[in-house]
Amino acid sequence: MATKRPDADRLPISQRIDQRMPNPKRRKSTPTEWAIKGELFLNCSCTVFCPCVVSLGAHPPTEGHCHAWMAIAIDEGHYEGEDLGGLNVGLLVDIPGRMGEGNWKVAAYVDERASQKAYNGILQIFSGAAGGTTGLFTMLVSEIIGAEKAPVEIVRDGNRRSIMIGRKIQGEIEMLTGLNPEHPVMVSNSKYWMGPDIIAAKGLKSRVRDYGRIWDFNGMSAEICPIDWKGPK
Repeated sequence: MATKRPDADRLPISQRIDQRMPNPKRRKSTPTEWAIKGELFLNCSCTVFCPCVVSLGAHPPTEGHCHAWMAIAIDEGHYEGEDLGGLNVGLLVDIPGRMGEGNWKVAAYVDERASQKAYNGILQIFSGAAGGTTGLFTMLVSEIIGAEKAPVEIVRDGNRRSIMIGRKIQGEIEMLTGLNPEHPVMVSNSKYWMGPDIIAAKGLKSRVRDYGRIWDFNGMSAEICPIDWKGPK
């Protein structure tokens, strides 16, 4: 008797972020006008500078998987005319293998100061549903494990960056000093999805305690990237 071949491209159904959000696993998008300028910084489980930056996600993380928190400080931006400037976003990211192979599990923490329209818009942007720069998330993110408004505190002070989301994410990183102390170590003119210029950093105090994850990234790889994202194209 013939055996039905499994659909290799089919992803299991997961929970929605909330009733207003389409499920990214269903690979739906409704491209719309949006823009974000600011800075993204992160700390992950790689023991040396993230190989994803140079390999554009093709090389495995140093530990075989990537556990990370990300912080996004929005200096200016909008979603369908709603102002996003001054808002902060935190992400918990769990990637089982190579970044480019997908199957990411993500939780989002949106600044509690956000209006309901801004909150919904930010979730659309970071799920990939709004298209544009982050549109690839509809393929990379297989499960949104949660989303909520929270007190997302971000501090950018000289060579240091930090994020605090209660006891759930507490992270501080520091840029690596270059030969010229005025210029940190960095990768320039890359094709990395975040942006062309990535500053190398390391974790100082870094921990995640949420959604069953207990992660510590002290001394691990970190990076800082100026961002200029937009949609729908």
